[in-house]
Amino acid sequence: MLSDPLKHLSPYIYGTTRLGDAKIPVAERVKMTRAAMDTGVWFHTSEQYDDALQVLGAAFNEDRAHVPKLIFKVGGENIAEVRTIIHRQIKPLGVDHMDIAQLCVGGDLAEQLRTGGPCYDELRRLRDEGLVRQFVLEVFPWTSVMPLEALKAGYTAGLIDACIFYLNPLQRFAANPLWDFIVERNVPVIGMRTVCGAPVHRLRDVPGAAWCDYLQKRAVEVAPIYERSGVTNWTEFCVRFSFGFSQVRATVGSTARVENLREFTTAVKNITPLLADIQADLVKLQRRWSDETDIHAKPWTM
Repeated sequence: MLSDPLKHLSPYIYGTTRLGDAKIPVAERVKMTRAAMDTGVWFHTSEQYDDALQVLGAAFNEDRAHVPKLIFKVGGENIAEVRTIIHRQIKPLGVDHMDIAQLCVGGDLAEQLRTGGPCYDELRRLRDEGLVRQFVLEVFPWTSVMPLEALKAGYTAGLIDACIFYLNPLQRFAANPLWDFIVERNVPVIGMRTVCGAPVHRLRDVPGAAWCDYLQKRAVEVAPIYERSGVTNWTEFCVRFSFGFSQVRATVGSTARVENLREFTTAVKNITPLLADIQADLVKLQRRWSDETDIHAKPWTM
């Protein structure tokens, strides 16, 4: 196993969620894809993002020499489903493998991952066939027990190279026991949803900007910390927060606007940590939120 199996990632990864927005003309989405391709960053995508895969395929066909490295979200409750979903997602893009498969699994497959079942041999087979180069494991507050037990037992060693979950000043989707293990054992992390969807003042003050009430309430608590930090750009603040944890290898942020893409790519240049007291205050809030709200949430309500 490489000393750092994710050292090849770009620190910013372009999230393609917005490429599936049918309200935006396809030509504009293809143009946005090409702009992201020109930066040389990795991409993160999924068949769950409406027609994003078709948009990506159209853009890739315009410039096959610059097809980016790709992380794909892969669900399923057994290996047969996983294999089918892999093929279904790479076909529209005209690629023959996944650079990284992000496992977001349930049912029997999740139980096998937790207990060290035969799925590990089957995942290695997918890798040995060249269909998937690497695996990372997606985490939610309501699934955190499974990866914690698998990591503690050592089942994931040499096969699953990181945990991937929402990580920004308002969200840390690894429950406290799992997060503590990640920090203690220096488990690599890919953070998602870099800026939590919008600047903190918008989330706090604009009705509907926060898609859930809990985010608006958290923005009320985070905004004064952001203001005290002296950082004047929310994207920069979020990137500095995420990379304030040594375990973080990259952050995934989605946008359909070139100016926002530019903010992301600028923010990951010469990253400096937030002041220690600012980081500590955010960490303290996240520990409280995890125990009070996150671990009690019903799946997909956050």
